Amino acid sequence: MPLQLDGYDVSILKSLLNDGRKSFREISRETGITTPTIEARCTRLVNVGFIKSVSPVLNFDLIENENILNPEVKREHKSNDNLKLLENENNKNKNNKPRINQQQDIKSKIKKGLKIKLDCDFCEGPIVSHPHIFRFANYERFFCCTGCLSGYKQKYSGRIESIKRKFGGRE
Repeated sequence: MPLQLDGYDVSILKSLLNDGRKSFREISRETGITTPTIEARCTRLVNVGFIKSVSPVLNFDLIENENILNPEVKREHKSNDNLKLLENENNKNKNNKPRINQQQDIKSKIKKGLKIKLDCDFCEGPIVSHPHIFRFANYERFFCCTGCLSGYKQKYSGRIESIKRKFGGRE
């Protein structure tokens, strides 16, 4: 007899589709289902082979444009790549070859020295030089200048201290 998904399974899967990095506790808070139930359902969906893997979805729009002299060529090339990826997705067959091609295209774009655009976590402006990084607990925040870093620490000092206490004072 086949396994039939119920409302709990659908809620869990939708939550994971939004962000596959969520913990069972985060999914539980979002869906209103208990954490042990979330864990058991996820384990079952993995064991039956419905969830094959959790893979990153990369945002190539955040890559810094290296072709400053002729940006329209880069833009046109990117839109053609997006069309090809959509065509590949629409033309999937049982052998899953287009998906493999898509993964190879993505792998070829990822290389050492790739620059990702960052926005300041305080003023939300672009970070044009080396970012000022503030690390606490298991978080990293990026700032364009020491003024924004100081402003962030001052504005969110209560939250930062609370999170540090929660994580045992780790910096």
